[in-house]
Amino acid sequence: MAVRSAYEERAAPGALGAWAPCLWVRRVPEEGAAESRVVPDGCVDLIWMRGRLEVAGPDSAHRRVRLEAGERIAGVRLRPGAAPLLLGETPAAAVLDAQPGLDRLWGDEARRLAGRLAAEPEPWRVAETLAGALSARLGRYGPDRVAVAVAEALDRPRLPSVAGMAWELGFSERQLRRRVVSAVGYGPKTLEQVLRFRRAMAASGPEVDWARVAAEAGYADQAHLSRQVRRWSGATPRALAAQAA
Repeated sequence: MAVRSAYEERAAPGALGAWAPCLWVRRVPEEGAAESRVVPDGCVDLIWMRGRLEVAGPDSAHRRVRLEAGERIAGVRLRPGAAPLLLGETPAAAVLDAQPGLDRLWGDEARRLAGRLAAEPEPWRVAETLAGALSARLGRYGPDRVAVAVAEALDRPRLPSVAGMAWELGFSERQLRRRVVSAVGYGPKTLEQVLRFRRAMAASGPEVDWARVAAEAGYADQAHLSRQVRRWSGATPRALAAQAA
């Protein structure tokens, strides 16, 4: 029997908070398996799942993940452009739509971290340990501040042009696009669409005025919003709002 999992977020601690929107935990009840809908958000996550450390790369499409009864998952989410903090020299595009083991990127450091987590039953302490491991890398692998600035500029209803952003930041359009693809996983146009979808879903609710949400999020109209929500999530706006309720 399918049941609903419980998902919670907490603020990331200290200096990591500038680059990580949250720590998060998902719990599945003991009485049955669950299914989670994962949608693109422009972020990269470090997760502890089924006794394994994994990197959840940026998604370019929605997907469903089956979760077993009693399962506990903990993670840290990094904002668009902050992926180098987790990936190091590996470009985010290399983990697009993928979930590789952390040992492929961190080697022995990942194996030592997994050993520390193996005996920890409390998922929030796991999430805090993951946050500590990322915080320790801040001096070696800083987020790409150019890509972060582009993501911030694109996360608004009134969009700047890519050419204008490139000129202000001192790059050609091609150079800026390569920089964003490396740090985010996809280019500015796709990132803008993902961020607009994310804003619309953040404003959704059971009694929401979808025409107003469409206007405030930067869509041409409600029909445009509906098409884009279905593209990125595989569901209608109302179905997603009901799922989140």
